[in-house]
Amino acid sequence: MHCWASQQWHPFSTGRQTEKPQTMLRWRFLLGTLIIAALVGLCWLDTGAPAPGLYLMPVVVVLAVMATRELLDLAAAAGHNPLRWTIYFGNVFLVVGLWWLSAFWVSEPDPWKGETVSPKPCVFAPGVPLLVFFAAVLLVLREEVWRYRKPGGNLANIATGVFALFYVGLMLCFAVQMRVIWGIGALAAWIITVKMGDSGAYLVGRLFGRHKLAPLISPNKTIEGAVGALAFACLGSWLAFKLVVPFSDVSLEYKPGPWWGWIAFGLLVGAAGIFGDLTESLLKRDVGRKDSSDWLPGFGGVLDILDSLLLSAPVAWFCWASGMLGHF
Repeated sequence: MHCWASQQWHPFSTGRQTEKPQTMLRWRFLLGTLIIAALVGLCWLDTGAPAPGLYLMPVVVVLAVMATRELLDLAAAAGHNPLRWTIYFGNVFLVVGLWWLSAFWVSEPDPWKGETVSPKPCVFAPGVPLLVFFAAVLLVLREEVWRYRKPGGNLANIATGVFALFYVGLMLCFAVQMRVIWGIGALAAWIITVKMGDSGAYLVGRLFGRHKLAPLISPNKTIEGAVGALAFACLGSWLAFKLVVPFSDVSLEYKPGPWWGWIAFGLLVGAAGIFGDLTESLLKRDVGRKDSSDWLPGFGGVLDILDSLLLSAPVAWFCWASGMLGHF
């Protein structure tokens, strides 16, 4: 979400500021409904996939590529030009490699004890995504060293490349692991909580927004909108754990965690979503843009949709890994 208050479009807006707010709201509602319907359908199909995440993985790859392109375009506007193919390859390698390891890597039987082990997804510590991330970073470093010709700009290009791998690829890795390890319900709870928080920020900000949250980064975001985001995120968390998670996969038996787990999840993930939104606003503000692209009218670009999801993914992952949300 971009706007947490009822002010007019900011001067950094593209030509879309000339459209009527009512028209834009209707378009956002229609497009948002279509996106949600498509996502629900894919999640339903994925529950019966031969491997967890098989039907969702192509969507994740497309999102990773498009988000990478938008991020690199923002970087180019700021004068930073890392070798693009290494970032594209690195982010795709991160999400696909981590998914393959998580979904297909199985334990081997002990030949001395004669034990048999049923194939099942492997539960990894966060060290594995970091190892895959390290391999992608090495590729970026290697290519930047290889193409060096003269001093100036090299450090900035390396930093931009590593940040792009961290911001897009590594964050999506945590989403991939949530799907593989804890099932489609864990993924749905994360998305519902974050997007309910986005909706609460927009609604409460438009109705009651008065006090600026970060005026130099995003003038339209308000403290009231942030409070609304946390409240709606908790509501989304409650709905997810009441109506979605227990019935998301009939093959898995869900055992709830402590009663306060959904509250902590809503607050932590909602706060991370707010910070993710502000982080992307900072990137756009630095180059004088309102949206990461105009690919989706009314929403902006892929990064504008994923902004609150990306930095909240490891927070949601931690909440599941800690056991506060229960287990399957």
